[in-house]
Amino acid sequence: MRDQHVLITGGSSGIGLALACQAAAAGARLSLIGRGPEKLAAASLAVRAAVPTTPPIVTAPADVSNEVALVAAIRTAEAVHGPVDVLITSAGVARPGYFEDIPVEVFERTMAVNYFGTLYAIKAVTPSMRTRRRGTIVMISSGAGLIGLFGYTAYAPSKFALRGLAESLRAELKPDGVGVTIVYPPDTDTPQLTEENLTKPEETKALTAAAGLWTADAVARATLAGVRRGRFQVTPGWQLTTLARLHSLIAPLLCWSFDRTAARVRSAQIAPR
Repeated sequence: MRDQHVLITGGSSGIGLALACQAAAAGARLSLIGRGPEKLAAASLAVRAAVPTTPPIVTAPADVSNEVALVAAIRTAEAVHGPVDVLITSAGVARPGYFEDIPVEVFERTMAVNYFGTLYAIKAVTPSMRTRRRGTIVMISSGAGLIGLFGYTAYAPSKFALRGLAESLRAELKPDGVGVTIVYPPDTDTPQLTEENLTKPEETKALTAAAGLWTADAVARATLAGVRRGRFQVTPGWQLTTLARLHSLIAPLLCWSFDRTAARVRSAQIAPR
């Protein structure tokens, strides 16, 4: 990534910020996009504190679900650092809960940010990458993009959509020298996870605990290692790697196991005290 223009959406916190620090350490020219100017400024300071030799960092506030605003932010970054060489779409939202308790507006917002926010960014940078016949697109999905989980009826479909987009784009962009990588992180210790846990059903917590809790730095390291090796899929941890490779074969067993776990947690919640 040395001297490459790396643009990260959702780069002001969590996995996105960890990726920014590690890309800077590798010599990248950074652009960060996020909703809050204050958080972006703090993220820029954090990166420069970790890597003092980092070239000037472009920070551009934008809601990724707003195509006009997102494209304008990307063009601002390109005016400073030139065309994007590596696009990392890390912006995302999650609001777990019981299906009947989640308003339709949450389903719409989740898809708008997680799927369309990724799509708009890719649309904005792909023509230049194809013309130059080089570039890399990295989509941050989720373990919930590999298998639907109890409590993630709003979140999982948006991450499944990224899987379909990545698989389709990989084939289409490969002849033009543009690489595609999709990442399926497990639960990661980030501000978003803290917010998720406010509404996350106990059944969901029990199911996601199996893959363990990763740090944002560890997920970022696995992601960039996969990108350097040209991997299409990055699945941090043996649990998600196994799931990604054997999903269709073991899906019935997983569904049986998940149902048992959910039933056990539910029984414990309603058991007399």
